[in-house]
Amino acid sequence: MSEFDVDLFVIGAGSGGVRCARIAAGYGARVMIAEEHRIGGTCVIRGCVPKKLYVYASRFADEFEDAAGFGWTIPQKPTFDWNALVAAKEREITRLSGLYRKGLDSAGVAIVESRAVVEGPHSVRLLADGRLVRAKHILVAVGGAPVKQPAVPGVEHAITSDEIFDLPEFPARLLVVGGGYIGVEFASVFARLGAKVAMCMRADNVLRGFDGEIRSALREAMEHAGVTFHFGALPQAFEKTPAGLRVRLSDGTSLEVDQALVATGRDPHTRGLGLETAGVELAANGAVKVDALSRTSAPSLFAVGDVTDHINLTPVAIREGHTLADRLFGGKDVVCDHADVATGVFTTPEIGTVGLTEEAAREAYRVVDVYKTGFRPMRATLSGRQERVFMKLVVDGETDRLLGAHILGHEAGEMAQLIAIAIKMRAKKADLDATMAVHPTAAEELVTMRTRSARFER
Repeated sequence: MSEFDVDLFVIGAGSGGVRCARIAAGYGARVMIAEEHRIGGTCVIRGCVPKKLYVYASRFADEFEDAAGFGWTIPQKPTFDWNALVAAKEREITRLSGLYRKGLDSAGVAIVESRAVVEGPHSVRLLADGRLVRAKHILVAVGGAPVKQPAVPGVEHAITSDEIFDLPEFPARLLVVGGGYIGVEFASVFARLGAKVAMCMRADNVLRGFDGEIRSALREAMEHAGVTFHFGALPQAFEKTPAGLRVRLSDGTSLEVDQALVATGRDPHTRGLGLETAGVELAANGAVKVDALSRTSAPSLFAVGDVTDHINLTPVAIREGHTLADRLFGGKDVVCDHADVATGVFTTPEIGTVGLTEEAAREAYRVVDVYKTGFRPMRATLSGRQERVFMKLVVDGETDRLLGAHILGHEAGEMAQLIAIAIKMRAKKADLDATMAVHPTAAEELVTMRTRSARFER
């Protein structure tokens, strides 16, 4: 009889934990998974999925505007029902959460709806009933949680991305604190749904770490959509008023808003998890330190996804979880490759990006060639709407290898997913040049940029 109750105990039924549990069970492992909230984790319940649904809702504003240019007559001005959107979103994430549960059940994974804490290298306590489970391996996949920073007076009156999906009333005036991808996405969504949106941030531009020209192009597009910016400014105080909130900024501005969304970051959700009892080393922000194989400093404990604060993207957590199950129970000598991870920022216009930015490439390579183009998409020509697409390719000037691709425009995320394959395969610019274009499409510009825009040598 085994000294362990299960071969793998997974703490957290989000994307990474669920994938690892299912794959491990498929190899014949005895697997138990614990979740203290809803199965599906941040992405399904309060992240990527509901956010994308709200993005779709917001883009109908542009579709209605475009329609007249293409011969359609809309009898009356369209109206938007916030509560109908919230209810529809809830139905969909409930359906998806159910599918996650069904997948675990079908794989033979034991599901426990309880908070679970670590009590040793091979022990997990279920707080719902006090049961102690002995596990050969323990996976920590609890993700992260938003933090309200800066911690100024009245910040408790602000909301985070966890609450914004289910507000009882639509905020006609919204302040977004922070210029990262969560901040710009929600600012873009609510501006198009009809809110008056302001953003404030410490930086002098949005999306730190992204390609500089993409950052500037997005900011200009958001300004055109009515978003106002306060750069180099952060809240100093939030005051509850009969009409909403009064927010005093460090630049001397005072804003009257209905809601203030603090989107200044997320911290790994490890507090109170008991990891120290097993000798797991944590970073200063609570992130679980892992090696390239998702191993912690405790041989029997592993961690994947946002709790490691490495690359906080759902597909990364899924791949890490799958790879770990392959190694532990499938006998496969595989490693999760974190190079050239593509990502999308679902603002309007959308961003799709993969590989090195121009700035990073110029620091790492001796010769860098840049190809770029900007144009008005066909879908905006008849309507007269001032929409623009911007694309940039970053190339190693000595080997001709593609180093990065950065796209701003309609369906940029879809294009980034596909060109990521070429970059992952270490394709050269000449390979794009040799590819026949699909016309008329926006993506054809990626294979027809023949004239170099700039060359940088050092």
